[in-house]
Amino acid sequence: MSQRIYVPRDSFALALGADKIAAVIQNEIAARGLDALVVRNGSRGMAWLEPMVEVETAGGRIAYGPVTPADVASLFAAGLLEGGDHPLSLGDPEQIPFLKRQQRLTFARCGIIDPLSLEDYEAHGGLAGLRNALAMPPLEIVKQVTESGLRGRGGAGFPTGIKWQTVHDAKATQKYIVCNADEGDSGTFADRMIMEGDPFVLIEGMIIAGIATGATHGYVYIRSEYPEAIKVMEEAIGIARHAGLLGWNVLGSPNLFDMEVRVGAGAYVCGEETALLNSLEGKRGVVRAKPPLPAIEGLFGKPTVINNLISLASVPIILDKGGAYYRDFGMGRSRGTIPIQIAGNVRYGGLFEAAFGLTLGEIVNDIGGGTATGRPIKAVQVGGPLGAYFPEKLFDTQFDYEAFTAVGGLIGHAGIVVFDDTADMLHMARFAMEFCAIESCGKCTPCRIGSTRGVEVLDKVRAGIEPERNLALVTDLCNTMKFGSLCALGGFTPYPVMSALTHFPDDFRPQVLPVAAE
Repeated sequence: MSQRIYVPRDSFALALGADKIAAVIQNEIAARGLDALVVRNGSRGMAWLEPMVEVETAGGRIAYGPVTPADVASLFAAGLLEGGDHPLSLGDPEQIPFLKRQQRLTFARCGIIDPLSLEDYEAHGGLAGLRNALAMPPLEIVKQVTESGLRGRGGAGFPTGIKWQTVHDAKATQKYIVCNADEGDSGTFADRMIMEGDPFVLIEGMIIAGIATGATHGYVYIRSEYPEAIKVMEEAIGIARHAGLLGWNVLGSPNLFDMEVRVGAGAYVCGEETALLNSLEGKRGVVRAKPPLPAIEGLFGKPTVINNLISLASVPIILDKGGAYYRDFGMGRSRGTIPIQIAGNVRYGGLFEAAFGLTLGEIVNDIGGGTATGRPIKAVQVGGPLGAYFPEKLFDTQFDYEAFTAVGGLIGHAGIVVFDDTADMLHMARFAMEFCAIESCGKCTPCRIGSTRGVEVLDKVRAGIEPERNLALVTDLCNTMKFGSLCALGGFTPYPVMSALTHFPDDFRPQVLPVAAE
């Protein structure tokens, strides 16, 4: 059997020349007459080490990184296939502190297997959850998901089991499973990493959801900005269908389930579940009023489970190990693990999967290593462009839905963006209002008009025009948007604005320019 050399096809690595590295390695193998095979795996999530090349040796996998095409010849000269010593050697990747400290459940295979090899997937525990589910009554599957405490990983934190129960109980001739992979928040990349690195775990999770609720068709809604993820998902679905995982008689059972990829045009508001459903139906991506809930009247007017990708990708481990096993991770009402995505001005950016309960300070300083610039941290935004800004005095806040709510924040899709002390928080607050104005679907007045007025009023504050009066007006606008908007786009925009104003008031005061010396 040919020796395997792993070169990631994940977007992290592709952006840094991984395709060229794979080609140069392939040329070296041919020129040296070696019995080796290049496998394009996903990423383990350590962005600062990409492209990270791994080789399967008799003593286990050895990693090297970050690798450039110019490094390839010296790697082979140093004995790459034997895990030879080299300045880029990282040793056993599992022992790298960033990775070793994690509790990987959902991302257990990411960066390890060939994403498009069903044999690799099964060899690393894949399909065990589905096989267990096929031996259960649908309500027992729902019970396991409910018992696990799994909540929506897209940001709302709604209990997944309740959604599934509602769709299971609904009477209809057709039901749907919709995966929300419209990952548009700043500093987020977990959905993309799963689709590019372990697509079968999503497919397995959606099949289980279909069996549990009586749904027979699924859609993965992916934004057009993810071409590699779209390509891998479409190929994986084809492989799964050919292997009997999809279509009639799933794995030889009486169950029917099939699925397909749909590509969105990149509207941020289509991350909201009802706007996404409109887009899937070929309509303009406009938010629907609720009720009716999508679980009752969703896609094409039929009962629909619409879950975030990470929620669905977490289901196979729950059905494999049991709801109680998954529930044992975490704290309070936040159970299981969460893929924390660390980005921005940070030394060690990447994906860190761990049980709920780490403090924000641990994540940013201990795991992320502080700022890349070496300057003091000023603010950390959690939850995407509509997430609150946290100052260092709140770094003891535990990563937990309720703990974040208590301090005026939200976890969202668990993206963390770090800013050093050069950040201008008035500018950041204005950006939040401008972002909302640009991305608003326009259906409700508080979001459509409130965000536009917000930009204008913050510009007046910047110009020193009646700052106290205009800051009071900003607060009033935020209150109206928070409680009057139809969906979370307008409803959450006040979080970054008010947190910036509350925690960094000096940035909103008129700047006194120094008087030039005569």
